[in-house]
Parts: sequence; structure tokens; C-alpha cells
Amino acid sequence: MFVGTLVIDLLLGDVRSRKEKRSVIRPVLAELRRLEVAVAEVGHRDLYRRSEIGVGVVGAEAEHLRRVLDRAEHLVARRPEIEVLSASSRIASHSDDCPD
Repeated sequence: MFVGTLVIDLLLGDVRSRKEKRSVIRPVLAELRRLEVAVAEVGHRDLYRRSEIGVGVVGAEAEHLRRVLDRAEHLVARRPEIEVLSASSRIASHSDDCPD
């Protein structure tokens, strides 16, 4: 079993309130969920123009997880109202943490 995570640090466009921030972030989260991943805003929740999104996925093959995480990153990066400041992904095997 493999676990993949992706953290994306975002700069939002012309956002001046939490309500405007939600109107930008919610569609992004909904689109990512169509990839059958777990997703949430995990950082910069108190800032209007910044957000950090976390994506998680579990599967049997590391290469499949890599493709899913890459697709998730590209879905976010192609949105014109968002600038991706950084993205960091990691894939870990269950055996990395648990000896047999």
C-alpha cells in the first residue's frame, strides 16, 4: 500500500474578503475531488489572498499515485485566478513506517 500527499501553496488573485476567498477555493476543491482524492484547505486560512491546499490519496501502485498527484497539481495550476507559489508531493510505502 502507498500513500501520496501533495501540498500546494497558492496566491489568489483579486480577493478582498473571506467570502471572495471561499468563492475561489470551493470550486478548486470540488474539481480536485473528482479525481477521487481527499482534499482540504490546510494552511493560510486567516489570510485572504493566500491558501494552502492538501491532497491525499491511497493506492496499490506508486506510479498511479504519482499520476494522480501530478494531475491534481496541473488542475490547480491552470486556473487563471490562482498562482501556484510552490507544490510539494510525497509518496510513501506502508512498509516505510511499519516493519514486517
